[in-house]
Amino acid sequence: MAYGLRRLQVNQRSGDNVRIGVDVGGTFTDLVLVDPQTGTIFLGKQLTTHVDPSRAILEGLERLLEQSHRAIEHVSHLVHGTTLVTNTIIERRGAKIGLLTTRGFRDFLELGKEIRHDRHDLFLRRPEPLVPRRLRLEASERINATGEVISELVEADVRAAAQQFKADSVEAIAVCFLHSYANGAHERRAKQILASELPGVPITVSHGIAPEIREYERGNTACANAYVQPMMNRYVRRLEGGLRKRGFFGSLSLMLSGGGLTGLEAAESEPIQLIESGPAAGATAAAFYSRITQIPDLISFDMGGTTAKMCLIECGQPERSNEFETARVSRFQKGSGLPLKIPVIDLIEIGAGGGSIARVDQMGLLKVGPESAGSESGPVCYGRGGSLPTVTDADLVLGYLSPDYFLGGEMTLDMAAVERALTKHIAEPLGLEVVEAAVGIRRIVDEKMAAATRMYIAEKGRDPRQYALLAFGGAGPVHAHSLARLLGIKRLVVPLGAGVMSALGFLVSAPAITLSRSYSARVLALDWPRVNGLLEAMEQEASGFLTRSGIAPHCVSFRRSVDMRYLGQGFEVPVDVPNGILDAATADSLIDRFRKAYELRFGRSVVGVPIEALTWRLEAVGPAPEVSLRFAGPERHVGEPRKASRQVYFGEHGFLAADVLDRYRLRPGMKFEGPAVVEERESTTVIGPGCKVEVDPSLSLIIDIAEGSAQTSPLSRGVRLEAVKSEELSRA
Repeated sequence: MAYGLRRLQVNQRSGDNVRIGVDVGGTFTDLVLVDPQTGTIFLGKQLTTHVDPSRAILEGLERLLEQSHRAIEHVSHLVHGTTLVTNTIIERRGAKIGLLTTRGFRDFLELGKEIRHDRHDLFLRRPEPLVPRRLRLEASERINATGEVISELVEADVRAAAQQFKADSVEAIAVCFLHSYANGAHERRAKQILASELPGVPITVSHGIAPEIREYERGNTACANAYVQPMMNRYVRRLEGGLRKRGFFGSLSLMLSGGGLTGLEAAESEPIQLIESGPAAGATAAAFYSRITQIPDLISFDMGGTTAKMCLIECGQPERSNEFETARVSRFQKGSGLPLKIPVIDLIEIGAGGGSIARVDQMGLLKVGPESAGSESGPVCYGRGGSLPTVTDADLVLGYLSPDYFLGGEMTLDMAAVERALTKHIAEPLGLEVVEAAVGIRRIVDEKMAAATRMYIAEKGRDPRQYALLAFGGAGPVHAHSLARLLGIKRLVVPLGAGVMSALGFLVSAPAITLSRSYSARVLALDWPRVNGLLEAMEQEASGFLTRSGIAPHCVSFRRSVDMRYLGQGFEVPVDVPNGILDAATADSLIDRFRKAYELRFGRSVVGVPIEALTWRLEAVGPAPEVSLRFAGPERHVGEPRKASRQVYFGEHGFLAADVLDRYRLRPGMKFEGPAVVEERESTTVIGPGCKVEVDPSLSLIIDIAEGSAQTSPLSRGVRLEAVKSEELSRA
């Protein structure tokens, strides 16, 4: 992986070290500015401009700089995350690409693993390959699993393929030969030939993007990278050009899916590494708050306008994975998407956001999401053209949101329009009152998130009741109290600035890189000099990358791991590898670690079956930037927090009078009880009756959930979840 930080200009003035994080989401673009001279954090939020996402970034940047009284010339570092890569694949808006593969393996993208992700679905659909069959071409060559060349590459086949690609006007090419992870010589030579025949066309070789065993996953990763590369190159150049015109002299970095930072070269050469950059920033910020609040085990709950994301934080670190599945045909069905071999922070995404659209389907069932109103039309209450009711509209009706204080009062929400939309599309078809319709929408989205979280945590052998819930995102604090009660969680944490916390994650993330090499053998028969050689080579490559990024070699830390399994199994369990030189004595330690990890995940161990190692991994991390949590805000800590009181819906209690508090006037050490609503510009925190709240030194709300978990109400007596027919939704 050829990563590095690219500076727009080199005349950055000494003493200017303002850093900005920018997160482009489906509905809002969030910005955070850290001024090191004063230690102050400034927050910003803009509606996302989908036609050209860079426009919202540049407009939000100008506004944030004006608010902080700094010039763009003072900005030394801008860190960015985007959903462009994943959206391009899901919406199939990528480049026209070709694939060159080993003769006889033209159809491996369609054959896949030959596993049905739903055995009982007679009409099961598989994900369409990113490359149509006529653009999947073959070349004669063969390398075996140990890297030995069986048949030399026939270069005439590569040149013939290049001419076919040229005739079809492909915009990018992927090359995936059998066993190239063990020996990439043929792929490298094919790339040289293709580059000479098709100058200017981006070429991705599979052993460069994912040097791991399994050609299906490796090939999909190479194809996905080629598919988004032209789009990402255009986007990066447009953003870079806009920053240049405005006088930005600093470095521009991007968040990797694994949580580290990298430069523009990665976005241009390996954009697939950015597919989960936005959600990864949220999990990184959650890990940061886990450490400063000294709550080591958290469930990170990030609910924005389009989706909700959950991630486990254990011992202050997010769960990680080395594979990811995108563009699922069945949105939440594992195995129904395109598998990618990239390092990612392990989280789940649910089609449940503030903009998720509610509707009554043809069978008379009330459903919510996964379709979202986004930012261009938006929820009905935005008054931007949206006509279908959403979760945000339901939250407004139930009193969680103020129609006069959305985005700090910049946007007035239209309650009358929401009531008309709910009446027309939900209440009248189901024979309900408007409030009952809103309760139904709210319950469905909360139950959907709770069910997905339970499954996600159960798959890891964990119990959600053993964790606290950290809520952020624009809609996260609004729904966190209900979600925590559904999961049996007793403590809720809501940071100040929760609505833009993912953008803060960019500024607390460390430069990092994760490398991998496949070498499979039984643990007791491993060639230890070969293993040490692989690890040393990865360490040198990773150290060189971070050194080029300005990190001193002595500041780099390494973490090694290996994927292991019982012989004959199809999936692996990651196991930490000890530091230092490995030898035969290491085998017993690895086996013991594997058995413990396997038993933790599956509740049992297997006796008498050999254990093998497959893929060796190395993560190199530089020091994380130091960020103080001194937030700028209007009239900070001046006056009493209580602003007013309003009627807010709380499950079995119905509507109750709740205190409305100004978040910016809450001081460390303050304590209060629910019911309450705490308002800030970027989000609103809903606190149920009986909950005890304390403001900690970082200005986070530490909320202890009141006992009891009933979620029914007389107002929702006729509202059921998605599996209920319309006649059953009528009032008693």
